[in-house]
Amino acid sequence: MNMQARSIKLAVTAAFAALFFALTAPAQATTIERVVSPGGIEAWLVREPAVPVIAMDFSFRGGSNQDPVTKSGLAYMVSSMLDEGAGDLDANAFNRLMQENALELRFNASRDHFSGSVRVLRDRQAQSFDLVRLALTAPRLEAEALERVRAQVLSSLRRETTSPGDIATRLWWKTAFPNHPYGRPNNGSLESVPLLTPDDLRSYVKRVFARDNLKVAVVGDIDAATLGPLLDRVFGALPAKSNLSPVPQAPPQAAGRRIVVDLDVPQAVLSLGGTGISRKDPDFIPAFIVNHILGGGSFSSRLYNEVREKRGLAYGVYSYLLPLDHSALFMSSTQTRADRAGEALDLIEAEIRRMAAEGPTEDELAKAKAYLKGSYALAFDTSTKIAGALLAIQTAELGIDYIDKRNGLIDAVTIADTKRVAKRLAAGGLLVTVVGRPKGITSKDNGG
Repeated sequence: MNMQARSIKLAVTAAFAALFFALTAPAQATTIERVVSPGGIEAWLVREPAVPVIAMDFSFRGGSNQDPVTKSGLAYMVSSMLDEGAGDLDANAFNRLMQENALELRFNASRDHFSGSVRVLRDRQAQSFDLVRLALTAPRLEAEALERVRAQVLSSLRRETTSPGDIATRLWWKTAFPNHPYGRPNNGSLESVPLLTPDDLRSYVKRVFARDNLKVAVVGDIDAATLGPLLDRVFGALPAKSNLSPVPQAPPQAAGRRIVVDLDVPQAVLSLGGTGISRKDPDFIPAFIVNHILGGGSFSSRLYNEVREKRGLAYGVYSYLLPLDHSALFMSSTQTRADRAGEALDLIEAEIRRMAAEGPTEDELAKAKAYLKGSYALAFDTSTKIAGALLAIQTAELGIDYIDKRNGLIDAVTIADTKRVAKRLAAGGLLVTVVGRPKGITSKDNGG
């Protein structure tokens, strides 16, 4: 690292510390501005002049759920190709200008959203945001670059065919969502990825990248008057309307089923999941607390205590809520010694049943509330985290005042709320996929 780069890094670190204290002060000190560009593009802005960096996160609704049936991995491939040349710049020229301007530009395709993350130096923003604009509005997506990236993706997919974790996860989603986009792997398959063409990539960009399904969050040394025209400069040339394929609502299927895949590895991987609770459901916050107590609270959770601390069956075990745009899931996962896999699965399922029957205790509820409220500030200790949090709040449509009211929503949860919601989470049953040679676990059909 040269002296100039080291100086920039130290300055940014100090500025992040100042920003952390500003944003973790009382809620009134956290100012989120709604900025609307002259062209009508909206962004949420947290301004911090002390930080010589501008962080911009953005997303388009429609991620891998827009992949054609026979071409899973298309959105993932697009996310890997947008920095492989744009406009008049080939891949080498584009990446050279990124390095010269210290631009960080990343893209990601999840099941429901295609997102981008930009980090630019304050004094290099003009050149840097021009590169972002080109990547979104004029990507080259050429055959030569596609073949190079395709080879990398296929190599990764081949490794996944012998990874018990990847096998268990893919099988769970395929079984839970048959004939639905969620059932197809985000990064594609060995059969689908070879089918992808440059025209497929261009079609995806044209259908998904549009102003009507765009959300933007910006943090750093930029004011609203400057940000407005910048939004039009970066995103203004995108189509006004997207052309998304409809995606049906889909509760997970095959509850009660267990599927064991034989693989000669020393440990077994267990993936469990069933119906969760939507982010817009009034019971989501109570469910969030219940899950924290059950398996989301790391070292303090019931699953961690029973499976790891008391019996040493696994290094880690956890549960989480996964609210998607077209489904809502409650998930759990662990890996353990093959000869004790049955014991681990029995314990996980027993703890879920116990939570449903009894709910949390008053003490567990009080401790969970204290932790979840107190730790929330850690989501805002860097500009990267702040931009990500603002974007997540936007895409979930929680409202620009969510940060101010979030802890109040947690405080309002009663023990009766948690007991009711615990029953909801367990009511639908779980689909279980296991990969390895697990002792005490055999495949069974629903209810079998």
